[in-house]
Amino acid sequence: MKKLLPYFLFLLFPAVSFGQAANYRALADTAFNRHEYYTAAYYYKHIIDGTTIASKNSVPFSAAKKGTSKKETTNQYIVYHLAESYRLYKDYTDATIWYTKMSKEGSLEQYPLTPLWYGICLQANGNYDEALVQLKQFAGSSPDPKYVEFANKEIASCQYALKQLEHPRAVDVSPLVFLNKDQGDYALTVNLGRYWFTSSRMVDKDKFYTNRVYSSAILDSTKALATNFNVFDKEGQIEYATPALDGTGTKMYLTRWYKKNGKTVSAIYLSQLVSSIWQQPVRLNSTVNAEGYNSKHPFVSADGKRLFFSSDRPGGEGGDDIWESNLDDTGQPKTVSNLGNTVNTPYDEQSPYYDVADKVLFFSSTGFTGMGGFDVYRSDGDFGHWSVPVNLGYPVNSSKDDLYYSLDPTNANKFYLSSARGSDCCLSLFTGQYKFLYISGRVIDCRNNTGMAGARVILKDPNVKMGLVAKVTDANGDYVFQVKEKLPSYKLEISQKGYFTKVVPAPIVKPGIDTLINPEICLQNYKVNVQIVIENIYFDFGNAHLRADSYNTLDKLVAIMNDNPKIKIELGSHTDGIGSDAGNLKLSQARAEACVDYLLLQGIKSARITARGYGKKMPIAPNKLPNGKDNPAGRQLNRRTTFTVKSAE
Repeated sequence: MKKLLPYFLFLLFPAVSFGQAANYRALADTAFNRHEYYTAAYYYKHIIDGTTIASKNSVPFSAAKKGTSKKETTNQYIVYHLAESYRLYKDYTDATIWYTKMSKEGSLEQYPLTPLWYGICLQANGNYDEALVQLKQFAGSSPDPKYVEFANKEIASCQYALKQLEHPRAVDVSPLVFLNKDQGDYALTVNLGRYWFTSSRMVDKDKFYTNRVYSSAILDSTKALATNFNVFDKEGQIEYATPALDGTGTKMYLTRWYKKNGKTVSAIYLSQLVSSIWQQPVRLNSTVNAEGYNSKHPFVSADGKRLFFSSDRPGGEGGDDIWESNLDDTGQPKTVSNLGNTVNTPYDEQSPYYDVADKVLFFSSTGFTGMGGFDVYRSDGDFGHWSVPVNLGYPVNSSKDDLYYSLDPTNANKFYLSSARGSDCCLSLFTGQYKFLYISGRVIDCRNNTGMAGARVILKDPNVKMGLVAKVTDANGDYVFQVKEKLPSYKLEISQKGYFTKVVPAPIVKPGIDTLINPEICLQNYKVNVQIVIENIYFDFGNAHLRADSYNTLDKLVAIMNDNPKIKIELGSHTDGIGSDAGNLKLSQARAEACVDYLLLQGIKSARITARGYGKKMPIAPNKLPNGKDNPAGRQLNRRTTFTVKSAE
């Protein structure tokens, strides 16, 4: 963690003269290859700082070309690896400084991934427009399809983020200033009125910053107590984190990890509360902790029967996936299953939280379109049936990592979040409060524009099969929904017996607006086997060629068919009285079929539509005046297209 380095680096690093650049490079490369990136950055930076005053006042190297010196090539190597070390340590601010130098003066031939990682760092710092320039440059020039796919994913994320910043969600997110110590605080949950979280703060006679589980009755750091498992100091620098407690508060699942041969080894453990003392954590069996793989981030249901967790074990989609396990009465896993490729991606999914009451899974992922880094998503469902994950949007998510989303058990609109926003290294604890939004309007009858009482209005999310909530309009035809989350996909399904059902985008009113906006939505009535005239359907004179200015009208008919999937209709065509019966019948049949063909092209199934030409057999106005002269106005009314509901079930 960058903020902590000055206090303990010299406890870890051997005393080496700053002038010994070769030794520093060996140490830096070793640390880099062992994935100890903050140590690598420390040594790479001192190599650069050890250059002469002259070289420090000039550019660190020149663009690689014929005749490039060995020193310039070496400098490029150091600067690139320094940038990489900062990025992989998630210090995107310092990483950007050195990627900027590489971008301007480095060799793309030697370091072709520079614009990609430069763009990722710009994205993490919230500089989305600049990030798009770098990412698009890379995507347009790289021959590596794997990295191009990744760049295109992040381009979509940058574009998504820019839209989110223009239209943020109605939610307040703020740091828990009295609980954070700015040394890595994360994974807060509430159990039986007590706050449980993880922190790497030093306590007592600590020599190192070590992750421990803390709890507090109030959101105050001075009252937070480290959980003593009676084994912490005996086993060396072992980390405990991400506590998850069952509804009784007597079983705690947590992540325990340590370093072994330069690798981090993590597993999920269970500690039980006996006589007010937390017992030594016991590693869960191999059903969850597959040998040779990492498991972490447990979440246990209140009844103690289900465990969700993250793991890189085989059988997933790649990277860390979300898994679930059924638990026996002792709290040990009996089964394990992957949540599948709706939730999991080839990238990383972590920190699951399952709201049993509403059947909603919250988790963080780097595999979907988002703001940058880990974003929080929600997926509705249960037992292997999950909806497509939805990003919770800005400001719940930020350009940095956002993880460990959990709900407050006493306030449905309040949540907790761990986020790296505002930090160069570390997660901190945040809380959020959803502000109520209103979805309101009025349903009217298209015939007379009067309010329609008793119409059924269902608020829907197309990503969820079932409606979210339903209302019935009042005497004036009005309805109001109160929601805590602004989803751009909200739809309203409005229905009334004897009227065509209509599905429309939901009008959302933001908080703080005194007067509710009441857009009017009219429903059109119908009766089975009664023709309805369709206005503005045009054909070229004397033939069945459907003119383009008719498409808009037919598109409205397509919408009716889509919104009312059970109805079957007849499309009819009528002519005026000029011409022979046979000619008019043939022409009208061809015109009706032209309209049907258009609907078929829009995806309406042929079994739901019948074409019928009526010729001049069913006039609705006289083709001639009483004096026998031609009646152009009457003939125009007779040249019409109709649709008739033949069945509604």
